[in-house]
Amino acid sequence: MNKDKRITKKEGLELLKNSGLLELGQRADKIRAKLHPEKTGTFIVDRNINYTNICINKCTFCAFWRDKEDKDSYILSEDELFKKIEETIKLGGTQILIQGGLHPDFNIEYYISLLKSIKSRFDINVHGFSPPEICYIADKSDLTINEALRILKGAGLDSIPGGGAEILSDRVREILSPRKIKSSSWLKVMEEAHRLGMRTTATMMFGSVEKPEDIIEHLDAIRTLQDRTGGFTAFIPWTFQPKNTELVKSEKLKVKSENSSLFAATAVEYLRVLALSRIYLDNIRNIQASWVTQGLKIAEVALRFGANDFGSTMIEENVVASAGVSYRVSKEDIIRAIKNAGFTPAQRDTYYNIIKRF
Repeated sequence: MNKDKRITKKEGLELLKNSGLLELGQRADKIRAKLHPEKTGTFIVDRNINYTNICINKCTFCAFWRDKEDKDSYILSEDELFKKIEETIKLGGTQILIQGGLHPDFNIEYYISLLKSIKSRFDINVHGFSPPEICYIADKSDLTINEALRILKGAGLDSIPGGGAEILSDRVREILSPRKIKSSSWLKVMEEAHRLGMRTTATMMFGSVEKPEDIIEHLDAIRTLQDRTGGFTAFIPWTFQPKNTELVKSEKLKVKSENSSLFAATAVEYLRVLALSRIYLDNIRNIQASWVTQGLKIAEVALRFGANDFGSTMIEENVVASAGVSYRVSKEDIIRAIKNAGFTPAQRDTYYNIIKRF
């Protein structure tokens, strides 16, 4: 990586707004080929486990959250949790992604017990608790972020997903999720985790109320932190899914977000942002395609627009599905799609070590 040759925010904005789609894709593909000359398309076998859908944040873009009093609210029992993990391991899974809502009654003791119960029974990587959860756990238990992370790591937390980033612009966050943590808190959690030797991913949800400038600010914040810590393993851009969300029902929000789109990004817009992410994030090795929001065919195309990773088999996924998007693929589907794109499929672990090639 030569920082002198990296693109600036101004250049990134120009590319995003005015470059041709194929030109952008070819540039991203060349960078991907340089970083991954072996032409391998990776994926992980894992399961998304949501331990509760009860959440005090009530984000307007989310269709998953429920109040405690709602009939379809839930807290996963230990037996249900263990059954899900056992099924995952039987299917060759090496990781569980465990996240949930911010439950008003849970303090750090709940999470310590949850982690220890998993680790005492299973040999599996726990990729869990996004920055909003970490901040909530710390606040609820009167701990600093560093203290909370140390305790959770000691109890069995291995790595942290990049959820809750949405767009790292407080102007946008005030519209989408006014109760959620600010951009600086999300970045602080990730920096503290990296300093403790934990690896994390970074995400970006776009296609809601942001402007192109906000996307560049987000990418720049991720790149700047990665310069300091090197702790991000991958970047995953994905598109807002509007169905069943409060965001598309609110006239107030439509006024607030004037000149911005309240509709899900098109496949072309997705590929543009994906390609720009590969070009801009010169210090993050892996860019992940999002079949869960785009479907298998566009994810396959994404491998020629800068992505090198196909993400997870997602034995289970609830949050995006609650917004009415229910793409389902098998491990075999992913292997076939990677081959169709001209790559060698390979199963990886959380840290991008290759387990098996196909």
